[in-house]
Amino acid sequence: MCGEEGIQLREMNETIETSSASAQESQSADGRIGSRLDQVITRAQRALLALQRPEGYWQGPLEANAEMNAEYIIFTHFMDCVDPQQEAKLKKMLLDLQQPDGSWSLFEGGEGYLSTSIEAYFALKLAGMRAGDEEMTQGRRWILSRGGVAKCGALARFYLAAMGQLPWEATTALPIELALLPNWFPVNVYELSSWARGTVFGLMLLQAMRPTVKVSYEAGILELYIEPPHFTRFRPPAPRRRLSMRGAFNLLDPVLRAWNRRPLPALRARAVSAAEKWILEHQEANGSWGGIEPCYLLSAMALKAIGYRPDHPVLKKAIEASRELLWDMGDKLLCQPCVSPNWDTALAAKALIDSGLRPDDEALIKASRWLIDHQIFKRGDWAVKRPNLAPGGWAFEFYNDWYPDVDDSAVILYVLACTPFYDAAAREKAISAGANWVMGMQSRDGGFAAFDADNDSTWLNHMPFADVEAVTDPSCPDLTGRVLEMMAAVGYSADHPVARRAIAWLRKAQDADGAWWGRWGVNYIYGTFSALAGLRAIGVNMSEPWIKRAVQWLKDHQNADGGWGESPLSDQDRAWRGRGTSTASQTAWALIGLLAGEDEISAAVRRGVDWLLERQNESGSWDESEFTGTGFPNHFYLRYHLYPHYFPLMALGRFRSRLNREAAG
Repeated sequence: MCGEEGIQLREMNETIETSSASAQESQSADGRIGSRLDQVITRAQRALLALQRPEGYWQGPLEANAEMNAEYIIFTHFMDCVDPQQEAKLKKMLLDLQQPDGSWSLFEGGEGYLSTSIEAYFALKLAGMRAGDEEMTQGRRWILSRGGVAKCGALARFYLAAMGQLPWEATTALPIELALLPNWFPVNVYELSSWARGTVFGLMLLQAMRPTVKVSYEAGILELYIEPPHFTRFRPPAPRRRLSMRGAFNLLDPVLRAWNRRPLPALRARAVSAAEKWILEHQEANGSWGGIEPCYLLSAMALKAIGYRPDHPVLKKAIEASRELLWDMGDKLLCQPCVSPNWDTALAAKALIDSGLRPDDEALIKASRWLIDHQIFKRGDWAVKRPNLAPGGWAFEFYNDWYPDVDDSAVILYVLACTPFYDAAAREKAISAGANWVMGMQSRDGGFAAFDADNDSTWLNHMPFADVEAVTDPSCPDLTGRVLEMMAAVGYSADHPVARRAIAWLRKAQDADGAWWGRWGVNYIYGTFSALAGLRAIGVNMSEPWIKRAVQWLKDHQNADGGWGESPLSDQDRAWRGRGTSTASQTAWALIGLLAGEDEISAAVRRGVDWLLERQNESGSWDESEFTGTGFPNHFYLRYHLYPHYFPLMALGRFRSRLNREAAG
């Protein structure tokens, strides 16, 4: 059963006792809001339909921070493939993102972030800026006040070392022999998350070969050193406590460095060959790796470091694929962390379904056909932990067969289950294979993660190279809720063993005050809405106390203006949980969560709906500059430019369905 009406169908026969006076008052209010609601939904639908590509998919810009543009500029100089016009537009974006204090931040309104600022500064110098320019003077002053280049993060050090801006000894020790460790060993590449795994292979090869591209004195960053380079000591991040896992790894770092200086030649050669083979095997049909910017760039740089020439077919495809990350914004270019066509298509189609577009509408048929054509029937890295599971998932991007993900697959299956007017046999095959794969990716704890099952060795987040503390992929509430909603859409109930285990996991993962943390969205509003939507869909009794706590948490965090918002700061400071400027996407999430968590339409829901109705822009969407997506908590946030379009449409559609159902008795 699909959409808000399908989700709620089993409750149609329940009786809700209200006084006739309050019922008349609600009907009057609903009558006033109904026509306005219809107009807003119709405008939003038309605007979203206008964005659909002729092939059937949707895709909007996916924005991260200045690090993406900076690393792309560094990459083109390393690979000797600089396009002057392209670089000028990348440079313009970097300058536009610089903050008044001279720094570059992780998200709009956030504090400056040192590694991002150092990379942006260096990229601007490569692009022709000089140390005496006003923007550079401001940036340098801020960077030096935070410790200078000696304090930059692990990944930035590899880019800077490859360009000769700091010694290779400054990079975190990653002996390439790690690639030879068997899968049963506690530390092996398949205990790392998919994104860390693809990145580490590139880093290991680069460190083993230690390439250095010569950069002119004027384009270098000697001025970011507080002490002369030969006196500067580059240390791994200090542990918060001396007796800690990070402290233990830091003690191991000198041992690994010593090995790197004097490896066994035969073993080193074997490891280099194994890493090269792994990277070549994992190159996608379009020439990319891993679906994400670090893998795109570092894999190509690593192959160049071991002797591949830029005109080699592998590197030619890789350089061409890297341009897929660039989004033209007129006078500037945005380098995206990845492209998001499957995700945007699934959520856009879901919003149209939930807002009442006919299932046989040509737009939904085209979207379904496009999604079915992009289902993956290849065994990827996930099969290391699930060797007996048949493939059938979807990726986030155009090309990423090695790493389909549970999140995209779950939403796509919801959409396919709700659009029965396309080739029945192809649709049934896609749903059967897809649902089997998604449910088979349940982790042993009962929850669901993004790319791998049982990828929960979180102690690996304390390794020196893991300074973003996100090199594993454990179960999370937002994905677990999404899978429950998918299971309901394709016909499963709460009695299914997979659903029972997932529900039990969500109960354990819930915070004491009722909220759930969101791994892939900002933040507790995201996790809470996803969990509630999934629990309602699968048939959990929503009057139970633990559900009511979640509903009350959402109500308690509604802003005075009627909307909801949450800052990424809530990842590092619990006082920010559910706090922030109201945004369209987060208001929509809260509304979906409340509509799932309660049978009646509460005053909080009506106020939230009013907030959305009052703020629709002339194009039929909603304005939103805030970053409401998460890449790595505390270290990397995302702004999906289509989030403030399809999520409000989804929420308003579900609200209208509830209104219509109540009006029908």
